[in-house]
Amino acid sequence: MPAKNENSQEETLITKPIPTVGKKAPAFNLPSSTGKKIRLKDYVDDGNNVVLYFYPRDNTPGCTQESCDFRDNLSHFESADTVVLGISGDSLKSHEKFITKYELPFPLLADEDHQIAAKYGVWVEKKNYGKTYMGIQRATFLINKEGKIAAVWSKVKVKGHVEEVKEKLAELE
Repeated sequence: MPAKNENSQEETLITKPIPTVGKKAPAFNLPSSTGKKIRLKDYVDDGNNVVLYFYPRDNTPGCTQESCDFRDNLSHFESADTVVLGISGDSLKSHEKFITKYELPFPLLADEDHQIAAKYGVWVEKKNYGKTYMGIQRATFLINKEGKIAAVWSKVKVKGHVEEVKEKLAELE
């Protein structure tokens, strides 16, 4: 991660609290692996639920497993009028390689300035091997067809997570 100076945009980001169930989901308009910007509003306007999962980094073991689990269950989500979108701070180029390597059939969004992660309350201070740094906390938001938060999983444990999301989605129907 590049060194930060006092005027760094990352330093000035204010992370909001994680949105709660029943609240309107924070809007976003981000560049995606599809080659165009993706807005939450477009999916909601089309009558879709959205599984929005934030993950720390492409091509790391936990993030790869989580993305592949969503990939392997995509037909279940699609049959429930639900789109899956992944967001990390990685570049589109990184996303394209990740998608190709693991044949991910859904868009990944590039939040390189971490603005959307901060709006969703997942741009947080992390500690690893005695070092403190800012990063994306693994979290998933289920957004209903009205654009409201239907479920929140913060500090996601990858194993079994997609099953939890599927169960919650079934409750919405």
